[in-house]
Amino acid sequence: MSGLNVSLAYFLTVVAFGAAFRVIRRKCPCLSFAAEFSASFVLVACWLEVQTIMEVGEWAGGLGTEVTLVLLFLVLLTHGVICDGATGNPSLTLMNVLLLEATTLHVLCYAMLDLAAQFLGAHVSMLVAGYYWALELNDMHMIKNLMSGECSTTLRSSLTQGIFTEFFCSIFFGLIYLRLRRHPAIIRVPLVAAVLTFFSYSAKGFTSAFLNPSLAYGLTFYCPGFSVMEYAMVYWLAPVIGMMLAVRLYMGHIPKIFAKNLLFSQKTRFRVPKGEGKKNKLFAGLLVHHLLKRLPSDMTAMQHLV
Repeated sequence: MSGLNVSLAYFLTVVAFGAAFRVIRRKCPCLSFAAEFSASFVLVACWLEVQTIMEVGEWAGGLGTEVTLVLLFLVLLTHGVICDGATGNPSLTLMNVLLLEATTLHVLCYAMLDLAAQFLGAHVSMLVAGYYWALELNDMHMIKNLMSGECSTTLRSSLTQGIFTEFFCSIFFGLIYLRLRRHPAIIRVPLVAAVLTFFSYSAKGFTSAFLNPSLAYGLTFYCPGFSVMEYAMVYWLAPVIGMMLAVRLYMGHIPKIFAKNLLFSQKTRFRVPKGEGKKNKLFAGLLVHHLLKRLPSDMTAMQHLV
């Protein structure tokens, strides 16, 4: 348990850092990219420690799978609470831009800053975690420090299987996220954390279903086994395309790309009740018949006047 206590202290330190950035963001709302930096940093830094527990904790610290799943869920839940409003996920940032009906150059510039901040936060978290492991505060960290140069990739399947795994998981997660985004945070945050934990556990034999390009960059891009281009196809391209398809399936179109709704019919807001159409036709017929009956007498009266 001493090893787990060290990890918990690390988690609390990282979360405190993220909470401090949230206070700064409230005082300076224009610094949205700073919030994305902290959100990405907290997520990647904590997930790196969870990954360490998954890899060596079971036989070095006596920590089973159920412990890592609980820790992962708590990490995602805490991340959603302290970083509410900032995703730390480039795929979701691009999705939010696509959902806007009108995107100005100002919005696009802020989106680019958010993307850069997310990857910068992931890179800084890698440096911080490496320094933390180098302290070798417990047996897990000592082994992790020795293994740091030979990390194991999270892509444990073929390239095609990895692409399809990230793609389909991104579609399902995107649909769930779009369905929950209007709900209160007390409902949305736990459900999103539970869904991500489920996907990570279900796909651990394939890609671990990060569904987050900056998270994948921090966790597996530097590991041997695949090239950077292959990692990019699995963990960058597939989630982005999956999120775009999720928007298309949920809304019927993508506001910034396809203006026409090709999936759902555009119905009028006001509907005529059944039976009203027949009544209107009958009334119009009677009116025309009455006018035609009066037409001869009216013509005769006009002739007398002439």
